[in-house]
Amino acid sequence: MGKPHPVELRARAVALVEQGKTHTEAARRLCVSIKFVNDMVRLKREAGSLEPKPQGNPGRGKLTEVRDWVQGRMAAKPDLTIDELTAELARKHGLNVHRSSVGRLLLRLGLSHKKRSAGA
Repeated sequence: MGKPHPVELRARAVALVEQGKTHTEAARRLCVSIKFVNDMVRLKREAGSLEPKPQGNPGRGKLTEVRDWVQGRMAAKPDLTIDELTAELARKHGLNVHRSSVGRLLLRLGLSHKKRSAGA
């Protein structure tokens, strides 16, 4: 996702429209799209502010609520595989997540896993 346009540019677009320019004239003068000008005028009218909305993931996912359980489970049984842990999450917590999501959670927790069993 790209960066939002600066607040100064947003304010200039709205100011031009408020001075009586059409949306097309304002867009042409500022080298932006007409949709951008339309969106900024609507945002100013509805929200009263031209601040961009926060971007990205706020850090809440399916596994956030079971993070402590996963950490405790891995401490109790460190040789548990990602597939086994994924199956336990589905069975005990009703969470159907992909094994890669569980792997990323383990990495965030600072836990590593073996890629092969000791006998292979």
